[in-house]
Amino acid sequence: MNRHHWWRDAVIYQVYVRSFLDSTGDGIGDLAGVRAGLPYLKKLGVDGIWLSPFYPSPQHDHGYDVADYTGVDPVFGDLAEFDLLVDAARRLGVKVLLDIVPNHCSSEHPWFRAALAAGPGSPERARFHFADGRGPDGTEPPNNWHAMFGGPAWTRVTEPDGRPGQWYLHMFTPEQPDWNWREPEVAAEFDRILRFWLDRGADGFRIDVAAGLYKHPELPDSPDPEADARTRDSVNPLAWNQPEVHEVWRHWRAVCEEYTARDGRERLLVGEVSVPTAREHARYVRPDELHQAFFFDLLGAPWDADAFRKVVSEAMQDIAGTGSTVTWVLNNHDQVRTVTRYGEPAPEGSGLGPARARAAALLMLALPGAAYIYQGEELGLPEVVDLPDDVLTDPIFRRTGSRARVRDGCRVPLPWSGQASPFGFTSGAEGVRPWLPQPEWFAEHATDRALADTRSFWHLYRDGLQLRAALDQLGEGTLRWLDTQPGVLAFTRGDDLVCAVNFGTAPVPAPVAGTPLLASGPCPPGTLPGSTAAWWIDGS
Repeated sequence: MNRHHWWRDAVIYQVYVRSFLDSTGDGIGDLAGVRAGLPYLKKLGVDGIWLSPFYPSPQHDHGYDVADYTGVDPVFGDLAEFDLLVDAARRLGVKVLLDIVPNHCSSEHPWFRAALAAGPGSPERARFHFADGRGPDGTEPPNNWHAMFGGPAWTRVTEPDGRPGQWYLHMFTPEQPDWNWREPEVAAEFDRILRFWLDRGADGFRIDVAAGLYKHPELPDSPDPEADARTRDSVNPLAWNQPEVHEVWRHWRAVCEEYTARDGRERLLVGEVSVPTAREHARYVRPDELHQAFFFDLLGAPWDADAFRKVVSEAMQDIAGTGSTVTWVLNNHDQVRTVTRYGEPAPEGSGLGPARARAAALLMLALPGAAYIYQGEELGLPEVVDLPDDVLTDPIFRRTGSRARVRDGCRVPLPWSGQASPFGFTSGAEGVRPWLPQPEWFAEHATDRALADTRSFWHLYRDGLQLRAALDQLGEGTLRWLDTQPGVLAFTRGDDLVCAVNFGTAPVPAPVAGTPLLASGPCPPGTLPGSTAAWWIDGS
């Protein structure tokens, strides 16, 4: 592994802070809980952690509505606790990435409050997208865009004199007004924010909605106004992926390089980039822009050998061709967990889901580039699909009334130990429960049980990470596809390591010489042509 460019083949663990571990007994995870869990993550073998937003926030979208970008919400701790976390992580050799949200802020942010008070045409309103309405007396929104989380993308305000006034743009919820990056003050403010956290020891940033920021300067109507809401993805070409956004990432990259030049510690920028093709994705990871951008096509691929091969091939051709490495991901805080997504018929863990999730995990770890793991993925947690309506907190549910694509099911607090909720997540007083209820079957996935069972998901991930770190063939590099029978995907890494994945009901491939390096499913002795070792994964 090239340690100078640690990020190129790093494995980063996503910590959803409020659901990781509660140290204060209030039922909500916090930074001190993350610090307490660092030895567990070090034992798992990850290179770094990415922390979900912990900034002061009204929590309308669980911290992605930021009211103060340079503070810590009291529910998660304070700046002193953040410093302790960074120091503890550094002593363990674990990098710390922060989640930064530059597309929008909270409606409680001081700058947005000032914009409401200042009135039309003011410099304060220029920091956001305020516009006059259409129709008689401006009663219609300025354009026909819809928000990704449902409903119109515009909300009308009451002016300081009490009259109905202008409208402001919010591509997610009314509590998350979009910044206007065409206003220089906004760029300068985020430059200050970056430097604040880099000065406190952050190793880099995960950038929320990295294809956003700039909107079409004329804010025209969209030919498909409901596309974002329908797909819950950033597909409106007038609101996302504007060419000017690349100048922002060039500047942020320069800031990171400035800090690296000071002390030799390479800082990382990884973007949440949702664009239609791998070729467009590649533009974000050119040598002077983001170091990495999540490649979501693997996460979105159906369980099919041909589909996986197509996705991997396009990524290797278009993204790796820029000189960057592909950043693979199968789970995150916005998606149904793989155990459920890959055909799980019941939440308790039966059916095809677990086998396929294990296979997908090892496939991802065998691919060239970097990988991100979402907390609980290493425990084989399924999605919690039967949360009652009255506990759901996702603004998608609040704005649409529909449970479709609601994200609470992958955010239920982790089970650490024991046979009943709260499973060691919180040690609060009687009556204090986790902020989302944990089902009884979480006991089967608790960390203490997983660590004790060498057949568990946890040991599969730990062994995979150990091999990835130990074998020169894995991590950064290339792959070569092998011809196989239908339903099997196979490739070589280097000259003597084969990764073979059974996507269907194919028999075990031509056997493997000697003891397999890692196996999920049967792997008898024998040989695969041209190999001395194999990574055989049975997802059938």
